[in-house]
Amino acid sequence: MKIYTRTGDRGDTSLVGGQRIPKDDLRVEAYGTIDELNAVLGIVLADNAEPEIHAILNPVQHRLFNLGADLAAPRSVTHKTLRRVHAKDTRSLERAIDALQQELAPLKRFILPGGSPTAARLHFARTVCRRAERAVVRLARREEIGDGSIVYLNRLSDLLFVLARFANCRRSIDDVKWKP
Repeated sequence: MKIYTRTGDRGDTSLVGGQRIPKDDLRVEAYGTIDELNAVLGIVLADNAEPEIHAILNPVQHRLFNLGADLAAPRSVTHKTLRRVHAKDTRSLERAIDALQQELAPLKRFILPGGSPTAARLHFARTVCRRAERAVVRLARREEIGDGSIVYLNRLSDLLFVLARFANCRRSIDDVKWKP
């Protein structure tokens, strides 16, 4: 497979189905930010020592790849390998959040990003996830993208927050409490 095609040298790109659009289109911004989030999760996993975190985030990375492909394919396009993301896909995230919170002290104050290196990276991933969510919301205001993308990203940012707290807990590092 050749890496460069030169087809995007004039500032446009192809969607799944062949339609050409500008690289600064909202759709490209949305799936590009999903790709960025996936790369940040790769950084989290590269330095992570907790098997529970790996077990949770590895399938998330695969689902994010599906989400990027979903957003790169207009709703009119069907493809045998295209896996659309649906609201029900958030169930695994919710189960993980519920299980992790069993191990955490109740949150009584706002916390700042930080603590252990893994927690800090997870907080960074959470902020990229929120940016991806905003990009997908902008796209959804313009065209039909289905119901699953926004719900999934919203829940994923919650999971990343809880995972950051979990990472600190596992290292016996206190969350950084905000002092107003």
